[in-house]
Amino acid sequence: MDTNTSLAVLIDGDNIPSAYVKEMMEEIAKYGNPTIKRIYGDWTRPTLTKWKNLLLENAITPIQQYGYTTGKNATDSAMIIDAMDILYSGKVNGFCLVSSDSDFTRLATRLREAGMQVIGIGEKKTPNPFIVACDKFIYIEILKGRSSDKKEDDKDIGRSSVDKITKKEIKLLTSTVEDLSDDDGWAYLGDVGGLLQKKQPNFDSRNYGFDKLTPLMKSTGLFELEQRESPKSRHKLIYVRNKKPKRATSSKSRELKKKAN
Repeated sequence: MDTNTSLAVLIDGDNIPSAYVKEMMEEIAKYGNPTIKRIYGDWTRPTLTKWKNLLLENAITPIQQYGYTTGKNATDSAMIIDAMDILYSGKVNGFCLVSSDSDFTRLATRLREAGMQVIGIGEKKTPNPFIVACDKFIYIEILKGRSSDKKEDDKDIGRSSVDKITKKEIKLLTSTVEDLSDDDGWAYLGDVGGLLQKKQPNFDSRNYGFDKLTPLMKSTGLFELEQRESPKSRHKLIYVRNKKPKRATSSKSRELKKKAN
């Protein structure tokens, strides 16, 4: 997504902790210009008071939505209706939906059907259907590491935010490199990152404690990386390929080799 892309940022105030809203808005700015910023909730409820001081600082417009009946989430409905109004206004090229609620799955799908880019932001507890309905999904926990001071809301987000790289992620990485590789096994790392995002929208090297994809792949010891000159830029291009597994030498072949010497 181009950083000049106009984005509508819609935040579910009932479902997202307020502690790292500044880091969240900085993250969103990487993907576009947030021209519309709204947060939805019942501002008469004491649970939303933490948001109030942050709204003016980040130019976020609060939308009051009373809970008309018990057990029904009026906030979700208001956010969905606004999203569709914004879609038909033609004022934006993409949406950022900030929630951990699976109720927005159909909304994300509908916006993408209309040609919109959709970024999701939520906690790691977010149900998978909402995650895969987005073009990209970012866990809010990985943003907290960029805050230098301790905040009271740490307990709301969770203090441990780094996942371990498992066989599942290794398989995803190796198969993606293989999908894009040339005859010699090399693939452009930028293309690898793009395909990873399409295959798994919540894949992010920061989930595993790495700022970029390159150091993550280096850490596994399973990939070769090579820098090449770019004919169109002064920046070098990084290519990657899967390392070939070393074959174990059998006792018989060692014996034959010994005799040959």
